[in-house]
Amino acid sequence: MNILLDRIRENREYGEIRKALKSRGDAARRYPSLVTGLCEGALDAFLAACVCDEEKGIPALVCAPDEKSAARLFGTLSAFGLRAAVYPERDPVLYNIVSSHELEHERIAVLTDLIEERLDVVVTTPGAALSFTIPEEILRGATKTLAVGDSIGMEALAAFLAESGYVRSELVDGKGQFSVRGGIIDIFPPQLGNPVRMELFGDEIDQIGYFDVMTQRKTENLSEVMITCAREILISEEKRKGLSEKIRSAAERASSPEIRTSLMHEYEALTSGMEISFSDKYISYIYPEKITLLDYFRPNTLTFAVESPAILDRLRADEAHMLETTGELLKSGLLLPKYSEFSAENSVLLAFFESRAALLLNNFVSQYPGKLSGMYSFAVRPTPSVSGDFSLLSEDIAAYLRSKYAVLLLCENEAEASSMRNLLTENGIAALYSATPDTTAPAQTVTVTSFPLHGFEMPAEKFVCISLTAGGTKTEKALRRHAAKNAKSSSKTREKILSYADLSVGDYVVHEVHGIGIYKGLESIRSYDGVRRDHIKIQYSGTDVLYVPCEQIDSVSKYIGAAAENGGLKLSRLGGAEWTKTKARVKSEVKSMAKELIALYAERLRRPGFAFSPDDEVQREFESVFEYEETDAQLIAAADIKRDMEKPVPMDRLLCGDVGFGKTEVALRAAFKAVLSSKQVAILVPTTILAMQHYTTIAARMRGFPVKVSYVSRFKSTGEQDATLRALRRGDIDIIVGTHRLLSSDVEFHDLGLVIIDEEQRFGVAHKEKLKQISKNVDVLTLTATPIPRTLNMAMTSIRDMSVLDEAPGDRLPVQTYVLEHDDVVIFEAIRRELRRGGQVFYLYNRVETIREKTARIARQFPEASVRFAHGQMEKGELADIWQALVDGEIDILVCTTIIETGVDVPNANTLIIENADRMGLAQLHQIRGRVGRSARRAYAYFTYPQGRVLTEVSAKRLQAIRDFTEFGSGFKIALRDLEIRGAGDVLGSRQHGHMESVGYDMYLKILNDAVLEEKGIAPKEKIECVINIGRDSYIPETYIPSAAQRIDIYKKIAAIENAQDVDDIADELLDRYGDLPSSVETLLSISLVRAMACECGFIQIDQEQNGVVIYPKELDVLAWSEMGGIYPGRIIMKPTEKPHVLCKGRRGEPVFAFLDGLLKNYIQIKSKKV
Repeated sequence: MNILLDRIRENREYGEIRKALKSRGDAARRYPSLVTGLCEGALDAFLAACVCDEEKGIPALVCAPDEKSAARLFGTLSAFGLRAAVYPERDPVLYNIVSSHELEHERIAVLTDLIEERLDVVVTTPGAALSFTIPEEILRGATKTLAVGDSIGMEALAAFLAESGYVRSELVDGKGQFSVRGGIIDIFPPQLGNPVRMELFGDEIDQIGYFDVMTQRKTENLSEVMITCAREILISEEKRKGLSEKIRSAAERASSPEIRTSLMHEYEALTSGMEISFSDKYISYIYPEKITLLDYFRPNTLTFAVESPAILDRLRADEAHMLETTGELLKSGLLLPKYSEFSAENSVLLAFFESRAALLLNNFVSQYPGKLSGMYSFAVRPTPSVSGDFSLLSEDIAAYLRSKYAVLLLCENEAEASSMRNLLTENGIAALYSATPDTTAPAQTVTVTSFPLHGFEMPAEKFVCISLTAGGTKTEKALRRHAAKNAKSSSKTREKILSYADLSVGDYVVHEVHGIGIYKGLESIRSYDGVRRDHIKIQYSGTDVLYVPCEQIDSVSKYIGAAAENGGLKLSRLGGAEWTKTKARVKSEVKSMAKELIALYAERLRRPGFAFSPDDEVQREFESVFEYEETDAQLIAAADIKRDMEKPVPMDRLLCGDVGFGKTEVALRAAFKAVLSSKQVAILVPTTILAMQHYTTIAARMRGFPVKVSYVSRFKSTGEQDATLRALRRGDIDIIVGTHRLLSSDVEFHDLGLVIIDEEQRFGVAHKEKLKQISKNVDVLTLTATPIPRTLNMAMTSIRDMSVLDEAPGDRLPVQTYVLEHDDVVIFEAIRRELRRGGQVFYLYNRVETIREKTARIARQFPEASVRFAHGQMEKGELADIWQALVDGEIDILVCTTIIETGVDVPNANTLIIENADRMGLAQLHQIRGRVGRSARRAYAYFTYPQGRVLTEVSAKRLQAIRDFTEFGSGFKIALRDLEIRGAGDVLGSRQHGHMESVGYDMYLKILNDAVLEEKGIAPKEKIECVINIGRDSYIPETYIPSAAQRIDIYKKIAAIENAQDVDDIADELLDRYGDLPSSVETLLSISLVRAMACECGFIQIDQEQNGVVIYPKELDVLAWSEMGGIYPGRIIMKPTEKPHVLCKGRRGEPVFAFLDGLLKNYIQIKSKKV
């Protein structure tokens, strides 16, 4: 019995689904059913319940949209005690190259377990499900179970293994190998974790046991063992002969000598009996049955499709990619047209769903190309992560218990669960500890256990599962804290923003030299001299593959641009001139743009500005009375801004900080500095309400200091406004706050010194032109939470200076965000919960004509609450009264339009509900969400869309992005996601940006930056790449850091090493996170330091020789090396040959890295004297 599964089973919708599934065998056509409303944790529990309740012995199939989702589902289904497996995607090798077989072995293991009925559920992706694989009868024929006492001849067994794809070797150290030594045979079957050793006495098996690969000694005896095939594609002698003839005739017809040679290599490999590394290419000839994973499942298989729209997208993308790849090969003649299929058509998967009455588990109601037999909707919502705040957790639990909920608390491990039970009991909450989630606690008692699942709430069943594991593992939490603590100053701003674009397999990447390709993961390769290194595998057009050494990872960046979203991106060809031409074309395009940028920048520098006075005692006193503790980022940003103000040229700085990160305080310090120098400050805001709010905030902050503050807006009468403007002209007002009214021609300043623009993304082009006119010679500070892509471009290309606030105030919590079909039950429960804890609610309803009726309906539902409405067409006096009442806490629920979008600050409003959220932009949704969660209490945002509406692709992406990016600092991610969804605008305005699409955002910025430098007459710093060949393994073993993503991250850090301090920092981090460093990692760190120093010296290659090193400089500096000869007498030999190099001899026994370190440091010192 499992509490989580039992609660899912209690749900009415689940009961209906089970009934429909039981009757599916009687139906003539078994159309799929749509199931919506299941959040992450509930989805996992639902899948587990369905599989557990299904007939035993018939494995279920779960189709996930991508590998990451598949891995997650596998983990949680396994945790529920199900025998689960992931069937990974096949990446066909279409050229004669040896590839690793790990994924092939995983697929064979899954297929073997399926035919042996050892699985309850298989999780896969659409591409994997449709890829051709080994037919069942061939797999059965290549599988043998051997037991002690069985009779089998050694020669017969060795022949069977060779036919089953095993490779004979002297020593077994990897899967798919076997070795024979007299009467002993070692075999490593792919599905086993350890190899097995069999001892034969004559033809009888005498002993079987596992042995250790490292020590090669037996560890455990077995009575029997199953040997499966080691290769997915097994080629018989008959097929080998037939295929060799087909390849020979194709070679004779080949259009070029290169193609003929390549095909003849394949022919020779087939006829000589060598191991075939290109069998993937001819899978449809070898296996004409064209079998897929789907053929291994029975007609009554329970089938699930998780996020069917994403599955369909993935199918289309895979199909387009395969067409492009095979098209190139067919055109060249390397692929035989008759055998150019590698997977079944997309319609096969859809037909499989329709023949198995599949359940489509979607976040939202969405389109499906076929018919549906039913639709089911669960009223389930995710619970927030409590971020380790026990008071918040206990408050939530107490609220649930008061509402008579059954509460299940999931912890990371047993120790945490036990201590959490004690903590709850000490705080007056009854709690029961259970080792597994299978003990039902009495009423008003919390069940505490350890289980890896995200939390969810089932309001109808009065059940809530709160997870303490959803915020990531302890390591991840610690890393996040460490990253926040060590955040560098604004000089690293660009890297910080672009590091948000994390790399995963299948992403488009841009290599500086070779162009656009697809990142295929990490591969470990041994060079000709036996040295092992990790490489990044990048797939280019056709058969082109590039392996980039991980120490050069800094030359690869993720492609960001709209083309990556719609699949319309053309891959570059390795060695072709196309990429170079594209870069040259973009460079010539941006040259004229660079001229304009330089003119813009130069004009700003030429214009006389005002140098404000340095900070004095009054300024320091003003800053010291700030009632909160500043974050480091606030202090750095304020210092940068004030430094700019003290320069005699006008400032143009962008201050980016997520909603609620304290931008206003930083801006007010700049405003106060301006006032102290007898200058006026204009603060421009987009809405009337925000003008009033800012005025109130500033007046309160300036209290006790001789600063006169006023505002202009439609809340003031004409007479009052005229009086304010006259005072402004006379210089009686120091700080004026206003909307675009401040840009009117009748507004004159006595002595304007600083313009602060808040929420710049809300101002149109015309307003910005007016702004340019009034701010020509004054300092400008722009504040924004979600910088529009054009602004992001300008900041990143150094046209504008930029400060970033990337730390949340210590006591703030992320807003818990839900995206759902509009459901009154969920919405009214959310309002009730907020009112119960004494909070206020924003209900965003963007239709002025029916807002009154909506307000009346909510008021009827909550008669005890004060419900009012507000919109932009109301009288200014009435609006001012409502606004004041809201701030004073007299209104419980405010039904309003997007009038609240900009800057309304009501700390007690912590629940936000938005109707028709699918019609709003990404930045707009992020801004509105920022209106709640402005205190230490947990805030909730519900983004709803009408029931039954099919979301457009862009709407779905926006809602998904806003749901995913709930953490602090996500304004930047949202700006970058906006770039990906709709592309970037031109840095100068409305000009088209096709060239940005052709090279990707990152490379575009680099080219533009170089063009700007060239226009300034500064030669861009040439990047020198140095290859270091030291005869030792230098890589991060998978056993040390199993996660490929984490290894990539560490490689990025290692590639960025500049000095010994960086090496120590990374070594400390590795020691702290992963334990003692393997020797190959220590070598890698040493090589990266040597490489950094060698690049600084201008060297392009360093090779280790027997008793020293050979250095290949880009240009041989004879004088410098002559001086080096004085430091190392008789040990420096210059060779001014066609490829000039220097032989540097070390002392006998001297470690090579110590020698190189001293050598390079001396060379750098000599060169620095000459400069």
